Amino acid sequence: MIEFTINGEAHSVEGDGTLPLLWYLRDVATLTGTKYGCGAGLCGACTVHLDGEAVRSCVTSVAAAEGKAVTTIEGLAENADHPVQQAWAKHQVPQCGYCQPGQIMQAAALLAKNPSPDTDAIDEAMAGNICRCGTYPRIKAALLDLAEPAS
Repeated sequence: MIEFTINGEAHSVEGDGTLPLLWYLRDVATLTGTKYGCGAGLCGACTVHLDGEAVRSCVTSVAAAEGKAVTTIEGLAENADHPVQQAWAKHQVPQCGYCQPGQIMQAAALLAKNPSPDTDAIDEAMAGNICRCGTYPRIKAALLDLAEPAS
């Protein structure tokens, strides 16, 4: 039995631990905010937090989640009012919106580790998240808006 939490709620998987976390989230837990993009961990659409770290759920097995806390876009903030989500709205980041849950989860992980990222840190952290609509300048503006002044 593989046990973990998703957005604070206990979950368990009996059977094949190689099942990608993405498919458990979408098909079993019915949390469809996490998107399938490439299936190879290259695009970032499936980004979730595993014990606070941004991971690609399409290449992370449910076995890797054993005893850990998974946070999806649905669990980032109760009323979708996380500061990153608010900045995304303020800067009108989404265009088609498909990649945005992964972008937001990656950005939230960045700010949790580095509350004062500069443009280089933002570029480095967000490089693995692809936006086919090209909203990168708005993503960067939203993150710079959230960055705490360096002390």
